[in-house]
Amino acid sequence: MSVLPTTNLLVSPQSGIRVYASLPASLPSISADAESADARVAYIRQYLAFYNSPLEPYSEVLVTTADENSLDYRLTTAIAMKESGLCKVIPPGGHNCWGWGIHSEGTLAFDSFEEGIQTVSRGLKENYIDLGYVTLEEIMSKYTPLSKGTWSEGVGMYMTAIEDL
Repeated sequence: MSVLPTTNLLVSPQSGIRVYASLPASLPSISADAESADARVAYIRQYLAFYNSPLEPYSEVLVTTADENSLDYRLTTAIAMKESGLCKVIPPGGHNCWGWGIHSEGTLAFDSFEEGIQTVSRGLKENYIDLGYVTLEEIMSKYTPLSKGTWSEGVGMYMTAIEDL
């Protein structure tokens, strides 16, 4: 029986190579600023951009105006989708994406999309919500009474799609 020599494994083997490291005079740091933004504007902008709508630059106006009139922020965008394919089929130069005031007696026109957003939002608040028309079906009964449910179903579907895109 042979006895193995005792070796201090912490000391041997030694390679003879020494490693040195120099540290920089200043250590790098990471900094960032956090910004808050209303995700609702991003949802509207993304939805409008996806459909290449001329309303996209008005995404913030759509949300702000909805808030000012106590409306669901998706409502006017969804109505614009139902009524005009997000402003793709509207009377020339009228900026009316909502079918607002378009009837057998004539067509209401707005000077800009912003004016249209503000007028329609205020009109929805004053002529519908404030008078008790609060569901899509109730709004439809006055907004487009001959639609037999397709209008409210479509607007509801578009409202859901805004956040699902």
